[in-house]
Amino acid sequence: MTAVKDFFLMLWENDSVRLVVDSAIKLLLAALLSGFIGFEREHSHRPAGFRTHILVAVGSALVMITSMYIFEEYKGQTNMDPARLGAQVISGIGFLGAGTILREGFSVKGLTTAASLWAVSCIGLAVGSGFYEGAVVATVVIYITLNLLKKFVIKGTTGKTLYIEAEDATKLSAQVGSIVRKNGANLHSLEILYADDEGINLHKKETVVLKALIYTRTETALECIVDEVRDLDGVRDLYID
Repeated sequence: MTAVKDFFLMLWENDSVRLVVDSAIKLLLAALLSGFIGFEREHSHRPAGFRTHILVAVGSALVMITSMYIFEEYKGQTNMDPARLGAQVISGIGFLGAGTILREGFSVKGLTTAASLWAVSCIGLAVGSGFYEGAVVATVVIYITLNLLKKFVIKGTTGKTLYIEAEDATKLSAQVGSIVRKNGANLHSLEILYADDEGINLHKKETVVLKALIYTRTETALECIVDEVRDLDGVRDLYID
């Protein structure tokens, strides 16, 4: 038993082994914390979900670990700032976030997902630098923001999905947004569905469907929106879910 203990102590005193263990702990923790956030996004059927958030956080943690390794390795030989690589992650993650927004077409849902990707990249940087307390607290705050505050924001409102068959959905989308705002409602998402999309049944093949998720304070406001949208030029049919 003593021999085994001495063997592991000898291994731990080896700098390479200690570096591997420390890096593994950080990367696994980054995956765990970001997976917690990613699971919520996956459950909400967002474009960037469980695996994407894990990859972003693990990659960010690895960047920070690498930056600190380079700093320690060349300390005294050059003026190396360990935060430089991490700063590139913070700015560079915007390209990935923009991709989630563009994928949603006219929908604004991608904005929150883009923000969550940026946030988990910061969690990964915190874990990679060894700031575990901040990473854990940030994970809890982000999860509460994404999950619990969402219910608080829409509390007391009526959510309905409008399916609008139209000749030109792109032109109609701006008009629908104006009508919704004029009636004091909230346009949660707006996207175009085409004829070959699963579950879409169009009366005419040359039309498309504009799907709008709207939150209103009263049923009267919803009725006004429906009536005004139905009267727009180019609207072939409208039904509510």
